[in-house]
Amino acid sequence: MNISTRFGAKLPLLSNLVPIREVPKLGFLPFSHRKRGFRSGFSKKMALNVEKFDVGVENQLGLIRSATESNADEAIEALKAGKVIAVPTDTLYGFACDACSSKAVNRIYDIKGRKHTSPLAICVGDVSDIEHFAVTDHLPHGLLNSLLPGPVTIVLGRGESSILEKSLNPGSDSIGVRVPDSDFIRIIARGSGSALALTSANLSGQPSSVSIKDFENLWEHCAYVYEGGVLPAGRAGSTVVDLTKPGKYRILRPGSAKEETVAILENYSLLEKC
Repeated sequence: MNISTRFGAKLPLLSNLVPIREVPKLGFLPFSHRKRGFRSGFSKKMALNVEKFDVGVENQLGLIRSATESNADEAIEALKAGKVIAVPTDTLYGFACDACSSKAVNRIYDIKGRKHTSPLAICVGDVSDIEHFAVTDHLPHGLLNSLLPGPVTIVLGRGESSILEKSLNPGSDSIGVRVPDSDFIRIIARGSGSALALTSANLSGQPSSVSIKDFENLWEHCAYVYEGGVLPAGRAGSTVVDLTKPGKYRILRPGSAKEETVAILENYSLLEKC
């Protein structure tokens, strides 16, 4: 059974929504191809849930917004002002801020009650942006585009040429990078002109959030909370894979897409690091 069949079996809607027109030469479908149908269904579900959201609550609090392109400029301005916002991704709801603002990053740690020794991942708008923040020249050509956008966090070396602030994850020579398969967060990441620090929207050690109601007790600490409905991916979060060593990979967290991720890595002849 190949990866497309296994993935379709786990998510039946995907095989119904996505006609496989062409399989790449390596014999697998990158996340960006396989998830078009999922993205379509996800967007419709998001829009439906946003429409049903209690407008009275929104007016009362003044911070709940729909995760739509029409609200992107407001989110971008908040990020540039060093604020923390809550946004939906393709896996979980997350807290996001400008990764190059030490004040904003510290604010996220305070909101979550998280130890500063626990590193934060970053989010960028496009795969082509990753090379500005991490070392990618040791990776097989096309690998990142096969994994991303998608529910995967890629751990890479920061390198001397990284434009990330040294105050982000001090003492660590690596960085986790995400390009979620979620339009809203990618739009605001592009517009911010920076990378976003991104972490799950919950108190440290508590269950992750698949709806904004899950972290209602933390709304007041955000400039805005962007409503994207109930996220369908479950609470497993992204699959975290270490790609810092040439030709090797190591799964640090299974997450929601381990099997698909491993299949792609091995199709590019990467070996699991013991």
